[in-house]
Amino acid sequence: MKYVDEFRDGAVAHVLADKIAAQVQTGRRYRLMEFCGGHTHAISRYGLTDLLPLQIHMVHGPGCPVCVLPIGRIDMAINLAMSHDVVLCTYGDTLRVPASAGLSLQKARARGADIRMVYSTQDALQVARDNPTRQVVFFAIGFETTTPPTALAILQAHRESLGNFSVLCCHVLTPAAMTQILESSGADPSGAVSLDGFVGPAHVSTVIGSRPYEHFALKYHKPVVIAGFEPLDVMQAVLMLVCQINEGRAEVENEFTRAVTRDGNQRAQQCMAQVFELRSEFEWRGLSVVSWSALQIRDEYGTFDAERRFQLTYHPVPDNPACECGAILRGVKRPSECKIFGTVCTPENPIGSCMVSSEGSCAAHYSYGRYRDTAP
Repeated sequence: MKYVDEFRDGAVAHVLADKIAAQVQTGRRYRLMEFCGGHTHAISRYGLTDLLPLQIHMVHGPGCPVCVLPIGRIDMAINLAMSHDVVLCTYGDTLRVPASAGLSLQKARARGADIRMVYSTQDALQVARDNPTRQVVFFAIGFETTTPPTALAILQAHRESLGNFSVLCCHVLTPAAMTQILESSGADPSGAVSLDGFVGPAHVSTVIGSRPYEHFALKYHKPVVIAGFEPLDVMQAVLMLVCQINEGRAEVENEFTRAVTRDGNQRAQQCMAQVFELRSEFEWRGLSVVSWSALQIRDEYGTFDAERRFQLTYHPVPDNPACECGAILRGVKRPSECKIFGTVCTPENPIGSCMVSSEGSCAAHYSYGRYRDTAP
């Protein structure tokens, strides 16, 4: 299959591994954070850490949209479904994220709430059309990748005067989270991870382009290499990062040229800007409250904002004290360093969000590399 099989060639992977090993400097450590759940999945699935020299340590970042969603936001969605008698529509992985009082959206549905899994925002719009006497809320989560479809759904609902449709907006922004990680590292070294570079996200970058990452190269002197999802994409990105670090360079390079440009998808960006504006603060799981890191619906489309329509108030909720998802999302800990990983917490019985989605680092590590960690 074109653009897939050629990026999974084992012989080429070994050639790249040899090139990386030849570039690695003796006595030097390379700590590289992949900021995309798809990359975390590829690293675990294809055993890339087994091919890399021990000096290279891949750090899992907060790149899973389900994982970074705090408990309080799930509670808001459950409250809508159980106390306001709405039809709540959302993506599949969101249903299983643990919330307060032992609940999840899936368990709330079992108790009678009308919660439906949809594959797209268009499905949620159709539910609203099919149920004109019911309020339908789309629980919108994710990074810049899933934000344009939500914006389009709001614009379409506006054109159709679809008065029973609204959105609980929890869209977050990748560059803001990257900044938070780097700023935390400088402000509190004991509570953050020291990084040498980033493997930039793939899908997000198809929307926003490579330009937003230039800030990290200029201000923080951290190289960023945007990579595709396939194993050879990741290996090539690691090689490019190692070369930059050895040469003392900090630049934004684009390995994923077949899909990413410097300016990204400008039509998608314009659609997002038309419907959304920056939210002054938003809580992330693992990163606490991050200023200007999320989006909210503009006043012009405020009638489609579920937080306004139902007068919702956000209440922060602490994570389960036994769960290390917060530290794992910051890159401070590995999944196997959580005491409940693989025992109490499994994909069938997730205690933390990182074990829910296939993009979550705990779920990926459990499925593909549970006992193969090496010391950082």
